Amino acid sequence: MSHPFKRLPDAFRALLVALALAVPTIGHAALDHQYPGWQALLEKHVAWTPQGGASTVDYQGFLADREALGEVLQRLSSVTLAQYEGFSRDQQLAFLINAYNAFTVELILTKYPDLTSIKDLGSFFSSPWKKAFFSLLGQQRTLDWIEHEMIRAPGVFDEPRIHFVVNCASVGCPALRPGAMLATRLEQQLADSTRRFLGDRSRNRYDPAAKRLLVSKIFDWYGGDFAKGHQGIDSLEQFFASHAQLLADGGADCGRSVRMAGEKTIRFLDYDWSLNRR
Repeated sequence: MSHPFKRLPDAFRALLVALALAVPTIGHAALDHQYPGWQALLEKHVAWTPQGGASTVDYQGFLADREALGEVLQRLSSVTLAQYEGFSRDQQLAFLINAYNAFTVELILTKYPDLTSIKDLGSFFSSPWKKAFFSLLGQQRTLDWIEHEMIRAPGVFDEPRIHFVVNCASVGCPALRPGAMLATRLEQQLADSTRRFLGDRSRNRYDPAAKRLLVSKIFDWYGGDFAKGHQGIDSLEQFFASHAQLLADGGADCGRSVRMAGEKTIRFLDYDWSLNRR
């Protein structure tokens, strides 16, 4: 006796199979790429500074909303590798940035308020960025894995502006935006965060008297990422020259100095690892 399923018309069987594959299994519901839970928490607990180049985080407020944050983290962790591979390029990048930032907040909360820097969560022998304290895409992961093996993987995104949106919970870091990264607005958000960070005179500025650029240590650590041809830019010096207007009022002199002196005109500032708390 044949199975009832086999007696169905071929076209109808194919339709049933397609529908079964399209419906997510329990526990693996489709991700809402608007990230409503994370968006609500960021709007509530993160604010731009008056100058607009940095942001501060109300970690005490996040503590009070720990359950809501836990739901956000659980939703991120429930995304399977197969689901992730089905995302568009911008959806993948937004997902990874949101995951990095959300799990960084969670890491801070594990010891808050008894810490003054994310570095307090590590030691001489261990790094807070190498702690495998969460699950993502089916395995235990570290923050370093998200940033260096996924976001910065050669030939995948090749997007240096991620350094202006990936937040390490420190004053020296580019701002944690008070809203989720969205695939539908990714270019706008990356461009806005670039303008805010480069325009922050406490971390990036041009000294016209010395004809010298004083810039964030981020450009020392990740200078190579800005020399991979993104938007036609193939060197750190060219990147600064193209953004001279942001680094100095009337940026022509700044641009000329960088183009003429190159790396000789660049000095990297000390990095402030103090917690970016409100």
